[in-house]
Amino acid sequence: MEFVIKISQFLLSLSLLIILHELGHFIPAKAFKTRVEKFYLFFDVKFSLLKKKIGETEYGIGWLPLGGYVKISGMIDESMDTEQMSQDPQPWEFRSKPAWQRLIIMLGGVTVNFLLAILIYIGMSYFYGDMFLPNTNIKDGLLIESTVANKAGLLTGDKILSVDGETIETYSEISEKVLFGKDVTIERDGVKSVVHLPEDFLAQLIDSKEKSFISLREPFVIVQVADTSHNKASGIKEGDIIVKVNGNKTRYADQVKGYLEQFKGQQVTATVLRDQSEIDLPLKISEEGKLGLVYAGRSTPETLEALGYYNYETKKYGLLESVPVGVTKFKQRIVSYWDQLSAIFTPSTGAYKGVGGFKAIYDIFPSFWSWQVFWGITAFLSIMLGVLNLLPIPALDGGHVMFLLYEIVSGRKPGDKFLEYAQMVGFFILIALVLFANGNDIFKAIFN
Repeated sequence: MEFVIKISQFLLSLSLLIILHELGHFIPAKAFKTRVEKFYLFFDVKFSLLKKKIGETEYGIGWLPLGGYVKISGMIDESMDTEQMSQDPQPWEFRSKPAWQRLIIMLGGVTVNFLLAILIYIGMSYFYGDMFLPNTNIKDGLLIESTVANKAGLLTGDKILSVDGETIETYSEISEKVLFGKDVTIERDGVKSVVHLPEDFLAQLIDSKEKSFISLREPFVIVQVADTSHNKASGIKEGDIIVKVNGNKTRYADQVKGYLEQFKGQQVTATVLRDQSEIDLPLKISEEGKLGLVYAGRSTPETLEALGYYNYETKKYGLLESVPVGVTKFKQRIVSYWDQLSAIFTPSTGAYKGVGGFKAIYDIFPSFWSWQVFWGITAFLSIMLGVLNLLPIPALDGGHVMFLLYEIVSGRKPGDKFLEYAQMVGFFILIALVLFANGNDIFKAIFN
């Protein structure tokens, strides 16, 4: 069932983005009376799953889910229709239109991607508002169990105040800013200091294969006591929270685990909080430092707030208020993604090791259905698709835009043969990038 939910969200989001992106090319092409021969969701290599011709355009669904396309007459694209290009230009063809019209047609796809992201962020701000944890409300610091982060100088209990001089306002900002930052200002035991991260910090994290990086410190809440547990007869129950071990306060799960390591193979007195009362129970710690109990690894904000650990804040917006909020979120996300892309193309950071393909995108979606999460991911993917399509690679929209801008500035149009060769080179570059990204997915699946 989990697979069905995740793949449904993945395909729905991908299909929506592809159709709207191609519609961004289709509408201005039609407006400028340019013939559109095909409009396809997914690629119809050799055959299509569905197709229907309406007017001069064939609409269809291909079998290869690697994207989609519109085939515009008189345009050198992935179809490499050299036969058509060898004939005399016709008034309805792309190549016969003024450069400014061709530029608008080529920019239509990414324009729709960016507008879609803005509209989603505006809608989410209006319908859901913003629930966030102010950084100042994290009183006892963060959970930082990554050995790479620890080696760099970040420890559990540290409060992260700023990264590269930029003050951290909310908890949700922390991980991303640290991942792509250099100088992290922390507060430890009331003393402020600056941790200088190594240039290849992200690469070290990827190589370490550790899933945990920076997260909130949470209570040790028992969620299951198995019948086979060696502490089944101790009297401990689901919902109990371990708040002391041998009289030592353990407000957080990381503190409990520290005592489990210290008292391996021994019996301890654990004080649990149950129905607002504290109860002492004898618990046996195995030689491996385990209690034989399942505890909550990720509590919901509502649970953490109800237990008095963190105070979240919620902002609600009216329709007009949602517009600037949505636009601001869009700006923040596009700047953030551009920083990530810059890191990927800087070999010394090692960020390229974290590049993923379709499997990585699939993994972003949760195993439960949430429209709020779905639209948030779709907005980010729309930004990603728009930015990637603007890269100056001939097989992408950005490549066509590059040559059109050259034509507008110089007054000279690149020859069709040159464009054909450029398209072929760009296509091979694109295939190499796709193979690299999806190859990374396969490598991680096998060796992680």
